[in-house]
Amino acid sequence: MIPNFRVFAGSSHPKLAESICNHLDHPLGRVKRSRFKNGEIYVHYEDGLRNCDVYLIQTFSYPVNEHFVELLIMIDAAKRASARSVNVVVPYLGYSRQERKSAPREPISAKMVADVITTLGVNRVITLDLHSPAIQGFFNIPVDHLTALDLLSEYIKSKQIHNPVIVSPDAGRAETAEKLASHLDCPFSIMVKKRTAHNEASITHIIGEVNDRTPIIIEDIIDSGSTIIKVVEALIDRGSKDAYICATHPIFSESAIERLKHPNIKEIVVTDSIPLIQACPDYLKVISVASLLAQSIRINMLGGSISSLFEIKSL
Repeated sequence: MIPNFRVFAGSSHPKLAESICNHLDHPLGRVKRSRFKNGEIYVHYEDGLRNCDVYLIQTFSYPVNEHFVELLIMIDAAKRASARSVNVVVPYLGYSRQERKSAPREPISAKMVADVITTLGVNRVITLDLHSPAIQGFFNIPVDHLTALDLLSEYIKSKQIHNPVIVSPDAGRAETAEKLASHLDCPFSIMVKKRTAHNEASITHIIGEVNDRTPIIIEDIIDSGSTIIKVVEALIDRGSKDAYICATHPIFSESAIERLKHPNIKEIVVTDSIPLIQACPDYLKVISVASLLAQSIRINMLGGSISSLFEIKSL
């Protein structure tokens, strides 16, 4: 039993928070949330926090800005209640795709999010498969950057896919694809794409042999699904078989789930880092990260190494 320890859930993913607490064999804390008439968020903890280590679980699912502000208010309330430490568990860190300037007069929004969280006095951030590992450096506090790669790879192994090839949809995921390919003892390929606008990209080149192979496309995020469709169609044009898609964060904006019901996509494997707002279709497999997040919390409370959680080491 871990003493002086509290876990609270934001409104973004209470089911995941409950599952984490089940793995910890610890009750989920009581928190009251409401709104003023003009939409302002109100939070009140119904459990005492003085001299407690507090963990706040909030993923940046839709509506992202609402859940971000709610997290900030929960942090502030916990600090003012004399919590010994305030730690945030953010499975999907929103704004992480805006981690650099690609054009003049653009923001680096991921840095802004990190600055706000740090300024409020958070002691630690636990997150999962950042869009860019360098985002860890935006925080001036410890960041436990977990990865779902082991969970995804074990599922892929269980499928016993014939003649597989790991495919990185862009250069940014090449290192992850290489690690997964090495772990599964199979070749990997890299797509070269040109991004024309947000959620829009065109495939220009494919590096590596994909003919007569079964592609396993590894991504961190699936948003609209349009880029994934173009990657799959480009692979089919090169003679590949139907593809498997693996991704950590199922954002699934707008009609993405319907769009991804493609004749050349055999199965899509994601985690529950973001709650699905629609019923799960047959071609979509969801793997829980609750145990992984619970183990990271336990290690932080009792001591140990986060890297011990992974067979394929975190990036």
